[in-house]
Amino acid sequence: MKPETLSFFDKVYAVARQIPFGRVTSYGAIAIYLGAAKSARMVGYAMNGSHSKDVPAHRVVNRKGLLTGKYHFEGTNLMLQLLENEGIEVIDNQIQNFEAKFWDPSKEL
Repeated sequence: MKPETLSFFDKVYAVARQIPFGRVTSYGAIAIYLGAAKSARMVGYAMNGSHSKDVPAHRVVNRKGLLTGKYHFEGTNLMLQLLENEGIEVIDNQIQNFEAKFWDPSKEL
């Protein structure tokens, strides 16, 4: 499919698939990259529905590094476990050393 024919959700999924192993980004960073700066919530909705689409939704968190999407994963700790398996330290549902782990698609893609 050509990029201009993709839905917003498909564009979100395409960006999320680019997030490197062991890194995270935010809903807002994806929205800004897609030219829809006020659509962070829509990015969140896309992540909620992405689990059967081979999208690493666990790597997308809120702007403060909180695991706000964790309730949309099977079991309450799956998002946490997936992040920890990638070497990301999480304490009280917040990514530690968030700035160092943050991947900005606007600067990387």
